[in-house]
Amino acid sequence: MNFASDNIVGASAPVLQAIVQANAGAMAAYGNDAVSQRVRERFNEIFEREISVFFATTGTAANALALSSAVPPYGLCICHREAHVIDDECGAPEFFMHGAKLAGLPGVGAKLRAEDVAAYLTSLPKAPKQMPPKALSISQVSEGGLVYGLNELAALGQVCREHGLSFHMDGARFANALVALGCTPAEMTWKQGIDILSFGATKNGGLMAEAIVVFKPELAEALDYRSKRAGQIISKGRLVAAQFEGYFAEDHWLANARHANRMAKLLSEGLMQVPGVRFAWPTEANEVFPIIPQALDQALKAAGILYHPWTELSLPEAERVGETEVLIRLVASWATREEDVRKLLEIASSGVSRQAAE
Repeated sequence: MNFASDNIVGASAPVLQAIVQANAGAMAAYGNDAVSQRVRERFNEIFEREISVFFATTGTAANALALSSAVPPYGLCICHREAHVIDDECGAPEFFMHGAKLAGLPGVGAKLRAEDVAAYLTSLPKAPKQMPPKALSISQVSEGGLVYGLNELAALGQVCREHGLSFHMDGARFANALVALGCTPAEMTWKQGIDILSFGATKNGGLMAEAIVVFKPELAEALDYRSKRAGQIISKGRLVAAQFEGYFAEDHWLANARHANRMAKLLSEGLMQVPGVRFAWPTEANEVFPIIPQALDQALKAAGILYHPWTELSLPEAERVGETEVLIRLVASWATREEDVRKLLEIASSGVSRQAAE
């Protein structure tokens, strides 16, 4: 049973079928085809306004290109210190920003608070010796599995406007956050001040389906050129775009996210009943972060269950992982089976009971 991530399962059937359908015949290359145009129009409908959409094959490419459009080489992009853009992308954003830097701030559950961002911005000297802040990047869902509420997004958007920053959202788990909030894509993005979005589908049923969605027109001006230089304008672009046709059809993407979130909730509620288990942060989307006894960690691993240990850096101030405990991350996906969740819970319960008996 593999709970290591939501990118370890393959693509969903509707996505694969859409690729097969788009594969037939000859079409214009480099995204100038009818499929790509239909998908761009669908994005407009989903976000309730005219936007610019650029397709990418990886989330790293989408994030790096999005930030390169917002931050000049002498600029600064603010993010959480554990954000994917600063901690998991091998410096790609800084590489594509041609020398610009990422500045990581602390925050519980890998979330940033508007007041902390504002205080940091105010503290920066206004002189050429200091790289000027040009963008704020947040992860929705955060690396701690938490979801920014609409009020939190609005507050961060206000800080960005007051300080002249572009506001970027890394939406690798965009759909999981969306269904958790029960709002519309427009309400979770541009209506709260988001200027540019990395829209992820790969973790939620796509094969390699990412998009840069631009709400602030001036940020789109050079993205065609930046995408070409990055190798992200694909000659058979219709096969990338087609994934979104299958993804969006009949709200397949939302159904996938609801399932993943429901499996995470089931897993979280079950683990709450296991003695010695507590949680680093609430389960708000499709990731679960329990702090478990080492003996339980060993029992789960012995049963062949795969997951990752996690960092304690963003724990609440009063929370600590003890010497005989481990903080782990369990991730549910669109393809997670309920019987696997229940099997994990059964193993966890029996493992703790066996340890108590000894």
